[in-house]
Amino acid sequence: MGTRPVLVYDGDCGFCTTSVRCAEKYVRPRCDVVAWQFADLDALGVTRERAEHELLWIAPGGTVYGGAQAVAKLLLSARGGWAVPGAVLTLPLVRRVAHGLYRMVADNRHRMPGGTAACALPAGRRPGAAAGADAEAGRPNAGR
Repeated sequence: MGTRPVLVYDGDCGFCTTSVRCAEKYVRPRCDVVAWQFADLDALGVTRERAEHELLWIAPGGTVYGGAQAVAKLLLSARGGWAVPGAVLTLPLVRRVAHGLYRMVADNRHRMPGGTAACALPAGRRPGAAAGADAEAGRPNAGR
């Protein structure tokens, strides 16, 4: 594990990729960003199932935050006023609501802007799933 946090997202999902790219451009979190399909999940201490299920923030010490709390950590790591909404997302009542909203969006990401029908499929059944397995095994697919 490095000295910087790592943000892990679903690189096969158009909505997820667009969201992460917007966060990189406008929020500018202080972390490394990697699609789970190309991450060394074992080294990060997370399972493929969890990475498929939600956005993950892995702190340098190995603590893993998922879903809305990963978003909170992303915001807290940024410069400027982004830390304020990040801190609000960690408040107990807000945290519970944010979790529900996160799950609703994540479960419907194929309906969100940039989402595709492939986002609704389990990762192993998506187009190019074999390429993701090659990348996970350390054999990047030249066609990706």
